Amino acid sequence: MNYSTKKTLYWKGEMMDSETWSIDPSAKTNNSFGCNPEERPLEELLECGIILVDKPPGPSSHQLAAWARSMLGINRIGHGGTLDPFATGLLTLLCGRSTKITAELLRKPKSYVAVIRFKAPVPEHELKSLVDTMKGEIFNVPPKESAVKVQVRTREVSESKLVQTEEDDRVHLLSISCEAGTYIRTMVKDLGLLSGNKCELLELHRSKSGTLEDQMACSMQQLSDAVFLWKQHDDPRGLERLVCPVETVLNDIPSIVIKDGAVSALSHGAPLARPGVVSVPKGLPLGSTVLISSLKGEAVAVSELSVHSDSIPEMKSGQIAAPKTVIMPPGTYPQTWSKD
Repeated sequence: MNYSTKKTLYWKGEMMDSETWSIDPSAKTNNSFGCNPEERPLEELLECGIILVDKPPGPSSHQLAAWARSMLGINRIGHGGTLDPFATGLLTLLCGRSTKITAELLRKPKSYVAVIRFKAPVPEHELKSLVDTMKGEIFNVPPKESAVKVQVRTREVSESKLVQTEEDDRVHLLSISCEAGTYIRTMVKDLGLLSGNKCELLELHRSKSGTLEDQMACSMQQLSDAVFLWKQHDDPRGLERLVCPVETVLNDIPSIVIKDGAVSALSHGAPLARPGVVSVPKGLPLGSTVLISSLKGEAVAVSELSVHSDSIPEMKSGQIAAPKTVIMPPGTYPQTWSKD
């Protein structure tokens, strides 16, 4: 895991650029409330953080989550995207309240490296041509081994590339980037049908999920060692490097920054009103998914825009966005609105 980049992955509220409407550049934050995600203590990270694990072959995704739950002594740990037991690579474990954003994580595009084997040799130039055709919108039927209902559906494949060929043109290495929910096993079976030559998936490795990459992940042994140092020697430094703020997995969602005075209402599930806005991304249509962030860069809620973002600078009042998933617990910021 690249520890040097671990704490700088999420979008910071104070960053402004040409793609953002600066509504109230004079807005300030009170450091008596909330916390910059970089400075969260371990206890808070375990209540709402993520752990990026490099899954080994053998155990299921659910088993790894259960082991982590037992290891850390946390009641609730989930995962963001199932990998088959034989598969390896990036698996995101969600601690505590971060399980609320599971749906957002499941929707993120994925990248894989696959090792396939044909029954008979397939010339490299021929296979390259076939692999190149498996881009764009493709039919992708879940295999019998999956827990999903078997039905015809389509998925978007942005990259399908032949990387390497070995063993007399029978074994090949593919690189695939695709929409969430794409079954690589089905794509491999389809390659066999297209070539008229039975094809099987030997190995599968998830290299990327959204903006997260496998180089950021730790092994289960590293996690176990870090937990041991924390519990037995009161040394949390190793574990603090492995548990990331929840903002890490939300950094690719356009972010609306709000004033301190608006945070409490949002954390109670209230919609965002125009007076509470500090900055907003340009060019987002009505209905877009946005992340509501505090001035410290904290994730408050995943919301849906109630208006086009380019109309917000001209507004004086009215609803801007409605929350879909509230992340920040009530009470983090003081209440500035009346219940009456």
